[in-house]
Amino acid sequence: MSGQAITTKETEKLPGPENTKLASKLKNGEPTFGATFYTGSTAAIEAAGNWGLDFAFIDAEHTPVNVDAHMEKLVLVALLAGIAPLVRVRGTNEWDIRKSLEFGATGVIVPQVGTAEQARAIVRAAKFPPFGRRGGDASCRAAGFAGPGFQWSAYMEHENATRLVIPMAESYEFFDNIDEILDVEGIDVINFGPADYSISRRISIDYSMSHPEIEEKLAELIEKCHARGIKVMAPCIPPVAENVSALKKKGVDMIIMGNDVLFLNEGLRRAREAVDTSAKSA
Repeated sequence: MSGQAITTKETEKLPGPENTKLASKLKNGEPTFGATFYTGSTAAIEAAGNWGLDFAFIDAEHTPVNVDAHMEKLVLVALLAGIAPLVRVRGTNEWDIRKSLEFGATGVIVPQVGTAEQARAIVRAAKFPPFGRRGGDASCRAAGFAGPGFQWSAYMEHENATRLVIPMAESYEFFDNIDEILDVEGIDVINFGPADYSISRRISIDYSMSHPEIEEKLAELIEKCHARGIKVMAPCIPPVAENVSALKKKGVDMIIMGNDVLFLNEGLRRAREAVDTSAKSA
C-alpha cells in the first residue's frame, strides 16, 4: 500500500502464493475481519480459511513461536488457505521484520511502539530504498526464489507497494507522541491494544473497551489515523454481532474476531456444560 504501484506486467513476473484480497478491501474502504493465532498450529490457520477470514494475526511476541522455519510454515499455510498472514514480531528488530516479509507475510505487526524514532526504525526495516533500508536476498518466497522472469527492481517496488507496516498503539507513550508517530511516512495500519494500554495507565483491563479512557483513546486514534489515510485495527472480544457493529460504526477498519485459544476455551466450556447438564439429569 505504501510507495509506488507497479504494473500488471511486472506483477506477473513475481511467482509464488500471495494474498491481495486484504489490500484490495482496505483500499475500497471495506471492513475486514481476522483472528489471532497463538498456538502455532498450522491446522488452526488452515481451518480458519474455511470461514472466509481476511487476515491471520500470527503471534511471535507472547508465544514460543519465533521467526524461524515454523513461522515460515504458518505463513505459507495462511497464504494457501486464502488468508493474509500478518506476523507480530517481538519488537523493532530489523531481522525479524525482514525475515517475516521474506517468508511471504502480507505485513508485520510491531508491539510497544512509543516514539517516532521507533516507527521510523520499523519502516526502515520493512521497506527497500527510497523508503527504507531493508536488505534483500532473492532466495526467498517473497521473491519467488528468483524464478523465471525475476527482476530486482520489480521485486523491490512490489514489496514497497504491498507489504503492510503495522505499529501497535498500546501505551500512554504512544498517545503522548501520537502525531509525531503517525506523521512517519510508510505506516499503513495502527493496531490498538487495549490491554497493554490499560496496564500502562494502571486502569482495569476490559477487552470490551467500555472504559471511558479506552473509548476516548480509540476515538482519537481513529480520527487522527483516518485524517492521514492510515487504517485502524482493534480487537472484538467477545466476538459477537453487537460488538462488530459498534466497532464498524466507530470506524475500525480491521476487526480481530478473537483468537484460537479463546475459540478452544469456548468449545471446551460448552463441552463441560454438556457433561455437567447430562450428569444432573441422569
